[in-house]
Amino acid sequence: MNRTALYSLLGLATLAVSWAAIIIRLADADPISTALYRMGFAALIIAPFALGGLRTGLRRISTSDRALLITSGIALGLHFACWISSLKYTSISNSVVIVATHPFFVAVAEAVFFKEKLTRNALFGMAVAFVGMVIIAGSDLELGSEHLLGDVLAFFGAVFAGLYLILGRKIRRNLDNRHYVFPVYLIATITLLAILFIFGSPIAGFSGKVWLLFFLLALIPTVIGHTTYNYLLKFVRAHIVAITILGEPIGATIFAALIFSEYPSPATYMGGSLILIGIFLALIKSKSDTTLKESA
Repeated sequence: MNRTALYSLLGLATLAVSWAAIIIRLADADPISTALYRMGFAALIIAPFALGGLRTGLRRISTSDRALLITSGIALGLHFACWISSLKYTSISNSVVIVATHPFFVAVAEAVFFKEKLTRNALFGMAVAFVGMVIIAGSDLELGSEHLLGDVLAFFGAVFAGLYLILGRKIRRNLDNRHYVFPVYLIATITLLAILFIFGSPIAGFSGKVWLLFFLLALIPTVIGHTTYNYLLKFVRAHIVAITILGEPIGATIFAALIFSEYPSPATYMGGSLILIGIFLALIKSKSDTTLKESA
């Protein structure tokens, strides 16, 4: 895959995931129920493309990789349970900015488990982006304990997202994308179903509008967005994918302003600009970082 195609796909995926918080807010349903049907519908959409050869594909990977596959699905389920719940308590901009800190967990995991050094370019870009996120999040710290709970939930959502990405990078080396994504989404659905019963969230009784929004949540940010990111994990290091996802807070904040009149503060403008600059710095001149496979 050449660099132009790579960055085009990264941009498409980022635009798609930027709609997640907006659709969730429009649905205004129980967070765990929303997360469940997001994953459940996504698994159903992908199933026709994934079932063929699935058993053969899973047999080709090691027992340890199959265990990591299960762990990845559980991590993804927990990520959505935490992050979607955070939107109930804090603003869209604050939630998506905090959950976007997962590149830092990915970077640490890559250094610890894969013994890979981050280039100065990537480190500086991440540092600039982090400053931007601190500026945005800091502007909301005065809003009270409920907002703090939302921030904490978004933080744990970031931790689980980082785990999901780093596990995906390892498994995708030996498993086709569709054969990776489908079982992971299915396991995430089962995980969320268990959480739903534990907390007593509703499993039915939603309006037609809400069901439609659940489906769109599965189709746009999940199947188009997350599945594209998973596909790219075979061609690019996980922290580069994770850094690109930092564009989600910018898109989500713009959409929130247009749809809900939830206008960003001056701090959001300043922090958002730094996030975009950080993404650019991390990606530019990063041929050795992205480990592209030109023959792929």
